[in-house]
Amino acid sequence: MNRELRRLQAKEEERAKERRAAALQQRRRRERVGFRQFISEVRTELKRVAWPNRREVVTFTLVTLITAGFVMLYAFVLDFTLKQGVLNLLELR
Repeated sequence: MNRELRRLQAKEEERAKERRAAALQQRRRRERVGFRQFISEVRTELKRVAWPNRREVVTFTLVTLITAGFVMLYAFVLDFTLKQGVLNLLELR
């Protein structure tokens, strides 16, 4: 009985390998397209994009810069405070 199970398991593993190899080959074959078709599809997708106008870009940029500034200031204050606390704790100052 044990030998039979081993043989069955070996056959199943071999079939699974073959199925995975066939699926991978099918996927590779299907994914490859020509350069012109790729460029055409890229242009089509870029036409669908909702591009922001100039005012939105300026607003988002300012919000990003201000937020980054606050985060940087917070990290600096936290680092400086912890450094002073450790130095005072160890009395190395």
